[in-house]
Amino acid sequence: MVLQISHQVVPAFAARIACVLVAWLFMAAAIAQQINAGPYVPSPVSVVADMLKIAGIGPRDFVIDLGSGDGRIVLTAAKVYGASGFGVEIQDNLVKLSNEAAKAEGLADRVKFLKQDLFKTDISQATVLTMYLLPNTVNMLSEKLKTELRPGTRIISHDYSLADWIPEETKHFDLEDKIKISGVTTTLIFLYVVPAKVAGQWTSKVAPEVAKQPVTFELSQQMQKIGGMARVGGREVPIEDPKLVGEKISFRLPVERGRPLNFTGQVKGASIEGTVEAGGVRSPWTAALSK
Repeated sequence: MVLQISHQVVPAFAARIACVLVAWLFMAAAIAQQINAGPYVPSPVSVVADMLKIAGIGPRDFVIDLGSGDGRIVLTAAKVYGASGFGVEIQDNLVKLSNEAAKAEGLADRVKFLKQDLFKTDISQATVLTMYLLPNTVNMLSEKLKTELRPGTRIISHDYSLADWIPEETKHFDLEDKIKISGVTTTLIFLYVVPAKVAGQWTSKVAPEVAKQPVTFELSQQMQKIGGMARVGGREVPIEDPKLVGEKISFRLPVERGRPLNFTGQVKGASIEGTVEAGGVRSPWTAALSK
């Protein structure tokens, strides 16, 4: 699902973010005068606000920012939303700046900043991963994101998309602050959700009042795009309207005219638990991956 949303800054929300960051920015400027800051490209404060908002950040989230610069994304996530996490940055001066800012804001018990290679960083703890990196770096990270992040983890990329992923949402707007960064006002934010692995043959159990015959189905998968066929008793039917968002799965089986089986569920490794509805009757269902 791709949404195009025109940019509208909500004054109260923007003011809240600005108030949270203003003391840190003054302190950061003082530190930066004492160290060689070196070149880096920060996300404008308004973009940071939008990135965290589109990610749906909350106090239970663990945020990892790859290429964290002066730390503003992780610091804002912690200060405004109560999240925890860490940032990864290769420049010593920026790591120092970020950790000093965390200490000054009273956040050092929940956030930290590390100097290390982002390709060698363990990112498995993330529930939200953010990045503002060059397009070739973003795509070099693709396999790492697929294999290390847990299903349901939200990925937010500023400006550059993951070539072989389909975003759940895209926010496209113009921002004057971007001119001094990239020479244009165009700004993009991409939201991705790491999908569960569901390819294979599944055997399900449903209540007899919903389906009196056994139901099995076989799914194919390319990232979050899924499809396949199901067998209800001795009859084979196509899986209709299949959707996979993180660990949430849904699909429909056209078993009887005017009385399809509508499945929704939560993928839990090699099992699925959820609800099936047919003709107004709702019942629990489970499925197990057989191969």
